[in-house]
Amino acid sequence: MAKFNKIQVLNAMASTGMVPVFYHKDVEVAKNVVKACYDGGVRAFEFTNRGDFAQDVFAELVKWAAKECPEMVMGIGSIVDPGTAALYIQLGANFVVGPLFNPEIAKICNRRLIPYTPGCGSVSEIGFAQELGCDLCKVFPAGNVGGPSFVKNVKAPMPWSMLMVTGGVEPTKENLTAWIKAGVTCVGMGSNLFPKEVVDAQDWGWIVAKCQEAFGYIAEARK
Repeated sequence: MAKFNKIQVLNAMASTGMVPVFYHKDVEVAKNVVKACYDGGVRAFEFTNRGDFAQDVFAELVKWAAKECPEMVMGIGSIVDPGTAALYIQLGANFVVGPLFNPEIAKICNRRLIPYTPGCGSVSEIGFAQELGCDLCKVFPAGNVGGPSFVKNVKAPMPWSMLMVTGGVEPTKENLTAWIKAGVTCVGMGSNLFPKEVVDAQDWGWIVAKCQEAFGYIAEARK
């Protein structure tokens, strides 16, 4: 069962402006990454459903985070069907993210008042998702569907839109400033925030510093 309500989840994403996206089959590695992000200022974290028994890792991670990172909103990503969404909601997911838009997932999430952030690659998809109660839509893959200009042009006729961008987001001043100035609610960031060599070396301090650096660029761009 979700620890945070829908408003708390969306506020955490919007106020910080960045949601790390990460998967690892080793729960101890995942714990260290979540803790590093937490120490770096992250308050919403997306663990992705990308490997065998990912649900087992997530279940343990959620229980651990509730004690060690009490303000962290844990969510699940890479969800494409309602059955898998229901499984992760039962395991404590506070939000559900997908690479595509599936109306059946929206029904499952709405029934439990869990935010569903579907991947949308067009204005029509964003509109259909909003009709079904998706407050925050994910532009994906953001770097391929038009970049910051796509976000800016969507928000011109649909200024109420809350958009998260994933794919093509980098923890650099230039990249983050472009997305924030275009009007995104938050960015989702994966491999650029967790380079394989950094994770393999267990250099958790690097991740803490990189998160802090990214938040600095986001805060500056929002002024």
